[in-house]
Amino acid sequence: MSSHSSFSDAELAVFFKEGDRDAFAEIFERYNDVLFAHAYNKLRNKEEARDIVQDVFVRFWNKREQIELKSNLSGYLYVMVRNSIFSLISHKNVVNQYATSFNQFKYNGEPITDHLVREKQLAAIIETEIAALPPRMREVFELSRKENLSNRQIAERLGLSEFTVADQIKKALRVLRLRIGLVLFVALHFIR
Repeated sequence: MSSHSSFSDAELAVFFKEGDRDAFAEIFERYNDVLFAHAYNKLRNKEEARDIVQDVFVRFWNKREQIELKSNLSGYLYVMVRNSIFSLISHKNVVNQYATSFNQFKYNGEPITDHLVREKQLAAIIETEIAALPPRMREVFELSRKENLSNRQIAERLGLSEFTVADQIKKALRVLRLRIGLVLFVALHFIR
């Protein structure tokens, strides 16, 4: 049993703002499951819900000194989760709009120089982001996507477990989706 489990949320918030890791751990224990359930209820995707809640707790810890808890702790965390869900949905909408626009052009438009230049720029951005991955992750990702090796083949070649290979590919895709998605978001809003 945690030494902080008997404290109220208000007391935990005070300790938390002072950088008390045990207070943060207790807050996490109290709210992780309910925040996940709330995020999952809205998103219907376990991985996205887990990512949202994890990101909320990371931001909550990193900004602990600036946070002003004017309302209750649970309400503050719920608002953080809600705002993160809205951001994710907005980001998905931007990506979907771009994909729809791209597909419409691909099937209905004539390839013109401007679009070819943008396509090459996007390919360069993707290659740059792949190159920026951590070395082992990049190696696993390139073997998977560029050489079309199976997880088993990659594991044998690099002396890793198949689970590690699958995990590295999953993490690489998550990082690339986020980074490239942000680039597309900026491009769509500022190039027009």
